[in-house]
Amino acid sequence: MKIVIGIILIIIGFMLVWKNEAVVGFTGYSAWAESKLGTMGGTRLMYKLIGLALIFGGLLAITNLHQGFLEGTIGKLLSPGI
Repeated sequence: MKIVIGIILIIIGFMLVWKNEAVVGFTGYSAWAESKLGTMGGTRLMYKLIGLALIFGGLLAITNLHQGFLEGTIGKLLSPGI
């Protein structure tokens, strides 16, 4: 099941990176992304970054490394022993 979820995440992420103009045409521009990520093209950059994050998450899910990655990055912040 993790492999199927990972493949779906990779496909969605790839489509966001590859066809971001169609996504922007469908959803419209984001005022926050345009002001924080650049004057023109901030929304496209935001969708590309989201797509890359989905691809990364999909690869982590396929290789079953998502739990280890989360424990290694934010796990120490959330552990009750600190």
